[in-house]
Amino acid sequence: MTPPVLQVADLAKAYGAIKAVDGVSFEVKPGEIFGVIGPNGSGKTTLFNSVLGQIRPDRGRIALNGRDITQVSPRQLNRLGVGRTFQTLQVFGQMTVRDNLIVAAQEHQGSMLGRLFAPGDSGLGARADALIDQFRIRHVAHQKAGELSYGQQKLVDIAMAFMSEPALVLLDEPCAGVNPSLVGGISTLLKALNRERQGSFVVIEHNMDFVMDLCHRILVMVEGRVLAVGTPDEIRANKQVLDAYLGN
Repeated sequence: MTPPVLQVADLAKAYGAIKAVDGVSFEVKPGEIFGVIGPNGSGKTTLFNSVLGQIRPDRGRIALNGRDITQVSPRQLNRLGVGRTFQTLQVFGQMTVRDNLIVAAQEHQGSMLGRLFAPGDSGLGARADALIDQFRIRHVAHQKAGELSYGQQKLVDIAMAFMSEPALVLLDEPCAGVNPSLVGGISTLLKALNRERQGSFVVIEHNMDFVMDLCHRILVMVEGRVLAVGTPDEIRANKQVLDAYLGN
């Protein structure tokens, strides 16, 4: 039986008397787009940062393809095939869009000696060009990223997370600050990447229409705990979720 790509069991993290994450458990299946929603202060970011090795949990276990990664550093996780985006943009403003993508994948190019004698683009040019075309940013590929609009920079930022061809990508509010006209385009892109690469995504997002359209299953957090896990239809029909979060 194929293990879950990501398995989180009884995860907990407290800051003094505040239980930011309190016994959270869930699994992400191969090829699944898994959403995490909840009000501000519900523990979503603490959960994300614990999974990504940036926070050490007080209790619990995190496994990637059956391997315990609870104590693994963010850099090691990147080597193991975990990509991520942040709430704030992480592009290099003085570099071109194409060079941003290449730099994002260079950590996966083996030893420093091997990269030293690699082609000028570290052999990553074709991969970068394919993503540039898929994200429809060919017309700005050779512009400095800092010169682009916020929405264009957001597309570059998301594309960078896929340059290392990760098996699991964690996307932290991919629609934050984006013009509503671009939100549907981001959803279409992520669906295509999921379908073509058979990767798994975990998405934190406040835009409910985006989450409901994109995700196969959704976890709802309230006050550090799991309130519900289910398909979009199940979450829409869950009275506890409606009362606690959706406000309907």
